[in-house]
Amino acid sequence: MDVDEILTGLYSEQGRQHPYPWYAALHEHGPISSVPTRAEHSTITAVAAGYDLVDQVLRDPEWYKGAPPGWQDQEILRTFLSSMMFTDPPDHTRMRAVFAKTFTPRRLGALEPVILRVVDTMLDRIAEAGAGGSEVDFVADFAYPVPALVMAEFIGLPEADLPWYRQRVDWIDEYMDVAGKTPDRLARANQAAEELRGYYRELIAHRRRQPGQDLISGLVEALDSGDVQLTEEELISNLIVLFNASFVTTVYMFSNGLPLLLAHPDVVAALPGEDDLARGCVDEVLRMESPVHFLARSAPRDTVLGGVSVRQGENVLLIIAAANRDPARFPEPDRFDPQRNGPPSLAFGVGLHFCLGSAVSRLEGRLALPRLFARFPRLTVTRTPAYSGSLFLRGIDKLFVSTGG
Repeated sequence: MDVDEILTGLYSEQGRQHPYPWYAALHEHGPISSVPTRAEHSTITAVAAGYDLVDQVLRDPEWYKGAPPGWQDQEILRTFLSSMMFTDPPDHTRMRAVFAKTFTPRRLGALEPVILRVVDTMLDRIAEAGAGGSEVDFVADFAYPVPALVMAEFIGLPEADLPWYRQRVDWIDEYMDVAGKTPDRLARANQAAEELRGYYRELIAHRRRQPGQDLISGLVEALDSGDVQLTEEELISNLIVLFNASFVTTVYMFSNGLPLLLAHPDVVAALPGEDDLARGCVDEVLRMESPVHFLARSAPRDTVLGGVSVRQGENVLLIIAAANRDPARFPEPDRFDPQRNGPPSLAFGVGLHFCLGSAVSRLEGRLALPRLFARFPRLTVTRTPAYSGSLFLRGIDKLFVSTGG
């Protein structure tokens, strides 16, 4: 197949549900390929699937995140482009320095009892819901509430607000997909961004009156004291993006990972009490089933990348989910091996924009998975998993299981 046929297949319903054969076909064309002119990729010049090349571009601070045309007119894009995840130095450096101070080993250590408490509460609910052989939606009863409740407590969001918040997260995620730039999805994403901005303004005002021990209280105090180079509107943009990025990827780490783990009963049986194995399982789940499938970077100048000419300002699509299955770097890339030796996965990015919340996600996986299988050693999937259908954030949205008694 040529690259055009591969991309056509990837955009099909079959490709969205199971993109890995198409990624394997891309690897046969080498680490990077020119992209034929097509509506879906009108701003993309090339697509990169090779691990080393994707890693190289992500680590190079000169390759930047280009702003889409007309971004000033859209609330969602104004929110993105005033956050550290979507900006370049020096603004990125300035904003990231503020938030990096919050993701310290001490704060992570303080999160452990929170994670364990939330996990055990959800496991109790699963046991109750699954009593008598009833099916349980693993996403609704575990994969979603665990990271949502942990991040809500960490950031300082009231638990009662989470159902309202999730709908707005979903609207934003739908828009971020490669095929999501429709007028309806843009309108919903703009509405979500506007409502979330209003929500955080009220929350910040409340924390000014009644500060707590959460992230928002600490940031508001630093903001008002003049100790940080951050405006209140930038704080709001970063809180919106931070919560979305940190918890949605963890939801899919759990939901994508469960069928993968259950296909290896020897690993499941050995997980409880084996911390090193749990770390290896989290890493391998993230490698094989990366929640985020691609990123894009713009060329700082006319250049040749892996033999493909890219002009200044043109974009290269970096398929990190394909890079994580590059046979040149991961022998037998489709085989699950929690003891695999090799380079780290690119699931959380690398370089300037490496995900700040990655340590929290890994910690949640390392603590939660052994407890899940210790509590339900006969857990089984009862229906075919339902994937999101997105090529950007790919994950299982519904996963029905039986606890096995």
